[in-house]
Amino acid sequence: MSRLFEELDYCPTPIGALSLRRRRELKLGVDVYEIMLGQEFLMTSLFTDSEVALARLAIAAHGGEALDFVVGGLGLGYTAKEVLAHDSVSDLVVVDYLAPVIEWHEAGILPMGTELADDPRCRLVQGDFFDMAARPAGFDPDTPGRRFDAILVDIDHSPDALLDERSDSFYQPGGLRSVLRHLKPGGIFGLWSNEKTDARFLIRLEQVFPHAWAEPVTFHNPLTDRPFTQTVYLARAATAQ
Repeated sequence: MSRLFEELDYCPTPIGALSLRRRRELKLGVDVYEIMLGQEFLMTSLFTDSEVALARLAIAAHGGEALDFVVGGLGLGYTAKEVLAHDSVSDLVVVDYLAPVIEWHEAGILPMGTELADDPRCRLVQGDFFDMAARPAGFDPDTPGRRFDAILVDIDHSPDALLDERSDSFYQPGGLRSVLRHLKPGGIFGLWSNEKTDARFLIRLEQVFPHAWAEPVTFHNPLTDRPFTQTVYLARAATAQ
């Protein structure tokens, strides 16, 4: 049996202390990997359904081939892994503000090892996603101004539950318009939320995108033995911009 608890890494960051830990969940008989920022859970390997759904739903909504993706927020990598599981995706840029998270993937100490770092279609970029979204140069340091078929975001807990207050403007119409200019015509914007659908945020999306909708993702929580619902928000850019 593995140890009941082990801290695999710990380091200070500009937005708080970051730690990666592995613990044994005795009730389920599994090892759980967790990323913590201070007292906040950034991600757990125990619940990944909605992170996977974020990628799957965006790819289905686009329906194209040779797709170029951006994922904002690397975490344990489940959204990026699902993006790369589809042959219709030719290129993926993953942006994360926290350099240690990228280093964990490159070193292979996470459950999926170096799978993302080794995939030739995938680049792990250290940077502030929200700042990059606000700038004309965008998300690809090698190709300033590049536009993408889809931009997916899994950083804050929800549009109103933020890890850092500096990201608040991103979830307002002005911030959403900044994302829109980095999408190709017909491109898809996707956002993960830990909460049930918020009609107020859908209204903001509809102010910017011609078509926006929410996809509830419900899964069984084995710790509480109850269903739990999170949300994937999706929006489509106009086909001619």
